[in-house]
Order: sequence, then structure tokens, then C-alpha cells
Amino acid sequence: MTDFDYELVIIGGGPAGRRAAIQASKLGKSVAIVDDQKNIGGVSVHTGTLPSKTIRESVLSVTGWRDQYFKSGRQRDGAAATQSAISSRLSTTLGDEVEVIDSQLSRNNITTLNGRAKFVNPHKLSVTQSVQSKRISFTVTAEKFLISVGTKPFRPKHIPFNGTTILDSDAIAAKMPMPKSIIIVGGGVIGLEYATIFSTLEIPVTVVEARENILEFIDRDIIANFSHQLTERGISLRLGRSIDKISLDKECHPNVQLDDGRQLRADMLLFTAGRVGAVDGLGLDKIGIKPDNRGRLSVNPKTLQTTQPHIYAAGDIIGFPSLASTSMEQGRLAACHAFNHPIQSSKHSFPLGIYSIPEIASIGLSEDDARAKGLQVEIGLARFQETSRGHILGNCKGLLKCIFDLQDRKLLGVHIVGEGATELIHIGQAVLNLNGGIDYLSDTVFNFPTLAEAYKVAALDAYNRMPQPRMRA
Repeated sequence: MTDFDYELVIIGGGPAGRRAAIQASKLGKSVAIVDDQKNIGGVSVHTGTLPSKTIRESVLSVTGWRDQYFKSGRQRDGAAATQSAISSRLSTTLGDEVEVIDSQLSRNNITTLNGRAKFVNPHKLSVTQSVQSKRISFTVTAEKFLISVGTKPFRPKHIPFNGTTILDSDAIAAKMPMPKSIIIVGGGVIGLEYATIFSTLEIPVTVVEARENILEFIDRDIIANFSHQLTERGISLRLGRSIDKISLDKECHPNVQLDDGRQLRADMLLFTAGRVGAVDGLGLDKIGIKPDNRGRLSVNPKTLQTTQPHIYAAGDIIGFPSLASTSMEQGRLAACHAFNHPIQSSKHSFPLGIYSIPEIASIGLSEDDARAKGLQVEIGLARFQETSRGHILGNCKGLLKCIFDLQDRKLLGVHIVGEGATELIHIGQAVLNLNGGIDYLSDTVFNFPTLAEAYKVAALDAYNRMPQPRMRA
């Protein structure tokens, strides 16, 4: 250890990097985080997860969307008032989060080095800072490294980004404009989250997606329900279509020509079709690590080691699932492995959450996945309109779907669309990971009235179609 400045140096202060740093510090190791942003937190805090979710909550608040079922017409603030409300909430939320992160790192004696990191050799980094308009560099050595630099928006050359009317997802989070209409290219998680946010503001939205389906990793019944809700709200889905050409009119508004010859026009275009690893200038060629064509790094999935055993990678930079929650766990596991701390590799399923309006959440196998594995399954469905809480909240369009194994009656998967889905999913997570099943859910007493009752409704829906268990002697 005496030959190195630190036992672990982490490049990138996002969820994976922070969790790894705290874990290593608790193991008694000397740790530093190198981050080139003004404030620690990474994309998750500054341009991705927290900003988009904060914008979402602000929009739900100012529009009264959650109360729409009980209103014949909504009182709407002007665009300027809406932007002001969003900006105020963003400033407060992100400021508070940075304070919490700084406090956590300080309490755990973690050094933070502001600057751009570049590998000089497998155990040395050059860190470049800008100080009073001057660039200064110094070197840092470490026994082990974690690369958690995250990703940035994919910006293909044929898209004429201009920062005002043609934006990527980082820029939209920073500005949250109020266009009169918007085209969103990309029907993935980010694109659909923003599509539903703008639609809730009663801004006409067209989504262009090259694939034939949206969110192909989500159960099809949930997507059918979600797509129907989008269509009801006037969101236009152009699936199986790609962009041939984008031109700007004299006011810099985009005119889009699709591959089928159709023309789309709007005040603004948001491009969300993919992200790439933020590895530019990291000096990976100096250490024999080669990213793929999207800048992502390959790791041993059990240890998070790259091709250099003392260099780890975690978070969005290693690809799917690219969630803040899983990134944190990857960072923790990498730190534990790096310093030989015994860990039990978790085989539990983790939940997916999509903060569209309405939310989508999922855990375990989808119906198609279960059948592809040759499993015999029974399906239980619960519509939120079947719960008293759903009527109280005006949240009647939601759907909860449970998938049960016919043989052992265990829960295989839960899939939800509707407000509160990302909270409700954790009940299914606990039951699934603790090997519970239909009998537990059908016999359990839930608080009344709650949306959680939907689990019992779904279990009872499937119960009568399930083979009855043999009576014990």
C-alpha cells in the first residue's frame, strides 16, 4: 500500500462510484473520487434520474393530473408559471441531494478530487483541473480503480442539434422548455417519460420509434394498457419508423421526413434514441481496455472486473439495466470483491421502474418469458378500478398482473401500470424473492382501502383456475 496514494480511486461520482467509495471506506481503505463536474452526483443527480423525476412531480402538481378524474376541467397556470414552479423544485431538490452526498462522503473520510481523469498507466491517473482560467494537472496513484463514468446522450451526426429547438435528454432536463408541440425520437424509457410529461402539460406529442414495439422488455399486457392510455391522451406513436431527414424552417422549428415519406412538424424535437459511454479522453488505450461501439465496458458479471483485474467498472458504463438502484449495488459488490470482503452474490430479482405518467414497474418473469422457459403458468389480473382506493384516488386505469407457476404455485413475476406502481412493486419483490406464492397473497389481509389490495384481487382472480393443493395428512 505504501507505494500508492490511495488503495482505491474511483472515476465518476454517480450512484455506483459513491456506493463503492463508502463501502471501501467502511472496510478501512483509503479512497478518492475523481469527478469533472462542479458538484458531485453524476448524471443521476444533475441531468438524469432526479431531474426528470422532479420535473414529473412538479408537472403532476401544477396540472392537478392526479385529480383529473374528479374534475370537469382543470385550472391551468401559464407556461411561465409552470416553468418557474419546475425550476424552483429542481433547484431545491438537487441542492438538497448534493448536500446529502457531500455529507456522506465527508463522514466517511473520502477525498474528492475535481478534475478530468486520464490513465497514464494501469496504476496512475493524470487529473486535470481548471483553476482561474488556467489548466493544472497532477497525478494520483492507486492500488485499484473503479470506472463509473456513466453515459451521455448519443448524438448522431445527421441530427442537427442546436440547443434550442433540437435537444438531447441532458439539455431538456436543464431547460424544461414549454413548446407548443414536440416530436420525440426514441420510444425507450427516457423518451416515454418525457412524452408523458409534455402530454400532461397538454402539449401535443409525437413519438417516433424505429422498433415495432415500445419497451419490449416489459410484459405485453402492461404495454397494451399503457399504449391505450397514451392514445387516449392524444400521444401519436409512429412505430417501426425512422428519420430520413430533418430540416429547419426560418424560425428554426424542425421539419422531419420519415422513411415512409411522411412529414412531421413541431416546435421542438427531443432526441432520446440511446446513450453512449462517457469514456472520451479517459486513456483506456493506455491500460489495454477497449470499449464497444457504444463506449460501454465489458466486465465479469460476478466480480465487476474488467480485463485488467485491478480495474473494475460499474453503473451505466457496463450497460443494462442502467438503473441507479442496480448501479449502487454493483459499486458495493465491486468494492467488496476488490478488498476480499466476503459477499453473498445476490440471486434475487430486482425491480424495474419507469417514471412515465402513469408509472410502470416490473419484477421477475413476464408471461412470454415464462412460457418460453416451458413453464405452465396461471395469470391473475387486478384492475385498480376493482379496489376502493383506486376509486378514492381517481386512479382507475391501472393494472396489476401476477404470474404464478401451476406446479408449485409460486409467484414468478409481477407487472404493474398505474400511479404508485414503482412503490407497489416492492410487495411483489418481497414475495417473489422469499419464494411466496398464490396462497400467501390470497390469504393475506391488506390494509383497507389501499392499492396494495390489488395483489389479493389478482391472486383470487387466478386462484379458482389453479389446481388445488393436496390436503396434508
